[in-house]
Amino acid sequence: MARLKGKVALVTGGSRGIGEAIAIRLAEEGAHVAVNYTSDRSRELAEKVKEQIEALGCKSIVVQADVGSKAQVEAMFKQVEEQLGDVEILVNNAGVAPFEPFMKVTEETWDRTFATNVKSIFMCSQLAAEKMILKRYGKIVNVLSTASLVVTSPVIPHYQSSKAAAHMLTKGMAIELGKYNININAVGPSTVDTDMCTDFLADPAIRAKEIEANPMKRLGTARQIGDAVVFLASDEAMQVNGHLLMVDGGLTVKAAQPEDHMEH
Repeated sequence: MARLKGKVALVTGGSRGIGEAIAIRLAEEGAHVAVNYTSDRSRELAEKVKEQIEALGCKSIVVQADVGSKAQVEAMFKQVEEQLGDVEILVNNAGVAPFEPFMKVTEETWDRTFATNVKSIFMCSQLAAEKMILKRYGKIVNVLSTASLVVTSPVIPHYQSSKAAAHMLTKGMAIELGKYNININAVGPSTVDTDMCTDFLADPAIRAKEIEANPMKRLGTARQIGDAVVFLASDEAMQVNGHLLMVDGGLTVKAAQPEDHMEH
């Protein structure tokens, strides 16, 4: 299929994991994709994603930016617009999840978490929406978490707070921008087996408990998140707005997970 043929997409944090899978899925549906990465060490990974996208017959660029910095976000959009065109599909995927219990969370950790997980959505969406409003068309998809709805761990209160804030930001933007034919939605993954979770899931006991806690008795995959993003970015979801699509195997509609599985 080519549900997104010719559309210009930007994926923040697109060099690896869920972001990489989303970028590839968008390209498989015909979109030209800008792959955002943050650090110099991620550039090689971003270039490999770009190569995969181009192999699918779509255009792609890599663009470095700390999405928590307004100046860098503005420069990123300028580069994308000059090289690919106006952003029609924005996927706010970049995120951090440093594990620290409440009493040990520092101001630096709190500020970095909110800058990456919330402020970046605000700034990137605001810039994207400027052109989307003029065109009366646009799709913004925010990658959130089960932590947007429930407490998933006793050692990430800052992360959970940021994802809950991003959830409400999604709703607020959807109400305000819907009249311009801009759809703003979100996806909520549960634990996905990517490099962000490598160390955590390396312990067989922890992996087993994560699987057992999920009603589907399996971990999610990055591609499944990409599938959900493609749907929300397509015209099939034209009347879906302000929605958080949980891709969590039903985890957030069941009783709480065992408290000990996150104490590793």
